[in-house]
Amino acid sequence: MGLGERLGGLIRMREIGLILIIAVLFAVMSFASPYFLTWDNMRAMAMAFAVEGIVVVGMTILLISGGIDLSVGSVTALAMVIAGLLFLGGVDPWLASLAAIAACAGIGAFMGFFVTRVGLHHFIVSLAVMVIARGLCLLGTGGRPLGLYTLPPEFKFIGQGAIGGIPVVIIIFIVFTVLSDFMLRRTTMFRKVFYTGSNEKAAAYSGIRTKKVVFLTTTLCSTLCGFAGVIYMARFGSAQPTFGAGMELNVIAAAVIGGASLTGGSGTILGAILGTILLSVVSSSLALLDVSVYWQDIIRGSILLTAVTADYYFNKRRG
Repeated sequence: MGLGERLGGLIRMREIGLILIIAVLFAVMSFASPYFLTWDNMRAMAMAFAVEGIVVVGMTILLISGGIDLSVGSVTALAMVIAGLLFLGGVDPWLASLAAIAACAGIGAFMGFFVTRVGLHHFIVSLAVMVIARGLCLLGTGGRPLGLYTLPPEFKFIGQGAIGGIPVVIIIFIVFTVLSDFMLRRTTMFRKVFYTGSNEKAAAYSGIRTKKVVFLTTTLCSTLCGFAGVIYMARFGSAQPTFGAGMELNVIAAAVIGGASLTGGSGTILGAILGTILLSVVSSSLALLDVSVYWQDIIRGSILLTAVTADYYFNKRRG
């Protein structure tokens, strides 16, 4: 059995393990709280992880290529602020949203340039952009939320509407997830992401333009943050300059729990989404059990530490 087949088997085992853990949590919480399995709570959980799941998709692909992005929360908030300010300035909300998404893509390209051309590490570049983007949010809004009460109903529909009883947000999330998972598993272009993350030098020697791969995955991650920001704006009917603080923790944790390696070269969209669902179930459970919000942060941080430790030992054994 080849290395690829063994790794594939381990990844599938990890995904099955996550499904079992989620199932156990559902079973336990169904007895611990009478409100857990209600339609309202299930819908709230799905809405909570659906939009963030779009960002998780981008982060997972970036992690597989060997990168990381700490700016996702700030860039998502900046998309909301840019679209909100343009709308308040008289721009059609759809055009304002496209401009915000394009701006986020530009931010990703900006980071990609410094990583691939200047030679800086993703961690440093994204850390700087995280601070810059948050500063731009506060500067543009004066630190106050933008009330977008006059957004047209057809625009709010993407964040608040439903089709056949299923929220549009969840439908959008499913489409993003299925397309991304298919492309990552089946297309030659996205297979290069795995080769680049596994061994960038070897991939370059084999003819893969690794710098281009890293540039595109960095740009893609920020672009998906733009999409998420626009959906959040439509969902809440406002633009919050402080929105997304700490999102990078949840997104990275979900991807790593799902099997994406911090050293690059491995991971799946399905695994990352299962990681997102797991964290959402944990957050909902802690809230229903009336656990202090301070303990919730400690528990989420501990889950991330555990996932990173497991990833470290897995890669150590693999190496």
